[in-house]
Amino acid sequence: MRNPVGAHVPVAGGLVKSGLGHADELAAETVQIFVANPRGWATPAGKPDQDALFREKCEARRMPVYVHAPYLINFGSHTGATVEKSVDSLRHSLRRARATGARGVVVHTGSATGGRPREVALAQVRAHLLPLLDELTHDDDPDLLLESTAGQGSSLCSRTWDFGPYFEALDSHPKLGVCLDTCHIHAAGHDLAVPGGMRRTLDLLVETVGEGRLKLIHANDSKDVVGAHKDRHERIGSGHIGAEPFRELFTHPATAGVPLVVETPGGKEGNAADVARLKELRDSAGR
Repeated sequence: MRNPVGAHVPVAGGLVKSGLGHADELAAETVQIFVANPRGWATPAGKPDQDALFREKCEARRMPVYVHAPYLINFGSHTGATVEKSVDSLRHSLRRARATGARGVVVHTGSATGGRPREVALAQVRAHLLPLLDELTHDDDPDLLLESTAGQGSSLCSRTWDFGPYFEALDSHPKLGVCLDTCHIHAAGHDLAVPGGMRRTLDLLVETVGEGRLKLIHANDSKDVVGAHKDRHERIGSGHIGAEPFRELFTHPATAGVPLVVETPGGKEGNAADVARLKELRDSAGR
C-alpha cells in the first residue's frame, strides 16, 4: 500500500481489546500508541503475553505500529535529572516498541533550556541519545523518529533545515528517521497551504536529511496561521492548511510507502472521518 492511513489509538483497556478495537472502528490501516503515561516518567513493564499477542495480530493484518514516547523527554534540558529521566523513558519506549513489533518510536526533539546556546544543547543530545541509538542492534529494533516542534520557545528543531544539525549531532545514525507533523511544520513557518507548499517543504526535508529518512507522517491540520508557533491540531480540511495539500503530499516521491497517523480533535467520530478523508485524498491522488 502506498500510504497506510490510521490514527493514534488508546490502549488503556489493553493493547488488543482497546487498541485494535479502536483501530477497527476507525478502519485504520496503521496505529500509533503510548506504552507509558505520556505526561509522566513511569516506565511500566507491560505484559509480555499481551505485547506478543498484539504484535502477532498486527503482523497478521500487515498493520504498521508506532510508539510515541512521553512528552516530558528533553535531551537538551539544563537539568540533569530531566536528562537522566529522559534516557530511562526513551529506552523503555524503545524496548516496549520492539516487544510490540513497532517500526518506530516518535520522540520530540526538545529545546535548549536555561538560556544555553543551541550548540551546547545539541552536544548534550549527542552524549545521551547516541548511546541509545547504538543499543538498537536487533533486526526487529525500531527506528528512532525525530518529531520537530511548532517552534515555541528555544526549540532545537522546528524548520526543515533544523534537522540537519540534529542529524549531524547523531552522526546520521542508520536507525535515525523523521516523523513529520504537518501542523507543527506549518506553524513553524513552512506554508503548506499555498499551491506547491507541501512539495517544496518535502523537497527541503529531503535535501536536509537525505532520501529514505521520512518514516512517518502525523497528518494534522492547523487551527492557527502559518508561522504562529502554536501546536493546535485541527480536523483535516477544517484548518489553515486545508485538504488539498494532503493530496499533494500523497504524490511526492519522499512519501511513498510512508504511513499517516491522525492526531486530530473530534474523538472517535472525528478521527474516523479524518481517516476516511485522507483515504479519499490518497485514492484521488493516485488516479
